[in-house]
Formats: sequence, structure tokens, C-alpha cells
Amino acid sequence: MHRMTSTQARRMRRLVLQAAIDAGARCSQADPDLFFRADGEPPATWQAQRAEAIRFCRGCPVRTACEELALRDGDGNDRVDDLVRGGRSGSELVALRKLQAQRLNAAVTADEASNTEWNKLTSLAVELNREARRMPTRSGGMPHQAELLRQQNERIAELAAKLAVVRTARRARTGWEVAA
Repeated sequence: MHRMTSTQARRMRRLVLQAAIDAGARCSQADPDLFFRADGEPPATWQAQRAEAIRFCRGCPVRTACEELALRDGDGNDRVDDLVRGGRSGSELVALRKLQAQRLNAAVTADEASNTEWNKLTSLAVELNREARRMPTRSGGMPHQAELLRQQNERIAELAAKLAVVRTARRARTGWEVAA
């Protein structure tokens, strides 16, 4: 069985985002200069143009994908206001990236602090895997075998339910639902 690494998953996500943007972005029909500040452009002119670009982005069906890709690509600069991407100015992208980093760090910290919960999750997952792989065999004929399989299936369902409860509570408590 091949498992995807987190790096591979990030690369794949980037490709998916870019394909969605390429296929459905409204800005592909617009003047690209609308989204970038020209060299030497007066601040008042750029503010009006930026507001128009942001309004244009609001109606785009792939705005959130564009915003995510801008965040992934590190677009924006908190010292220079010179672009609009995903319906956000460069400084807004920087602020959002910082906020997401803080939320993710807080979630990781809370996650690491809950080692007991992590150990419970791990042990339940191991137990569930062991139970699912076990073949209940005993002599006594088919009716007995069917009863053993039924009991095993009940045990697997019980373990899966316990695992789901702990995982859901943990994600909610540590902020993973929001940060991820």
C-alpha cells in the first residue's frame, strides 16, 4: 500500500487549486492590470482600483481557491500594498497568513499537551486494527462460526465508535476543525 506524504499532499493540493482557478476564474476575462498596482501609481488611484478589484473577486466562483493558493504561495507584503488576489489585498493576505499560523501553532501546542488523549487514540486504533485482522476460528461448526463473526463485528463497531468520539472531541477541543 502506498501512503502519501504530507509534502506530496501539499503539492497535489496546489495542482488542484491551480486547475480550479485556470478553469473558472473570472479574472481570466479581465484586464490583469486591474489586480496589480503600477509603478509610481498614486495611492488614491490604487485605492480605487484595489476596491474595484476586490468587488470583482467577490463574484468569482473560485475566489476561495485563489485565496488559498495566494496564501500558499506567500503572496502579499505588509509593507507594500501592490496587489489583489483571491479578493484580498496583499496586506490582508499577510495578516490572514499570520492568523492561520497562530491558530495552527495553538492547535499543535494543545495537541501535544494532550498526550493522554493521543495515547488513547493510538491504542484504540491499534486495537481496532488487531480486531479487524483477527480471524475468529474455533471448532464447533458453522453456526458457531457465524456467532463468532457477529461478535467480532460488534466489537469492531464498538471500537470504531469509541475512536470517533475521542477523535471528534479532541479535534473540537484543540481547534483542528478550524485550523485545518
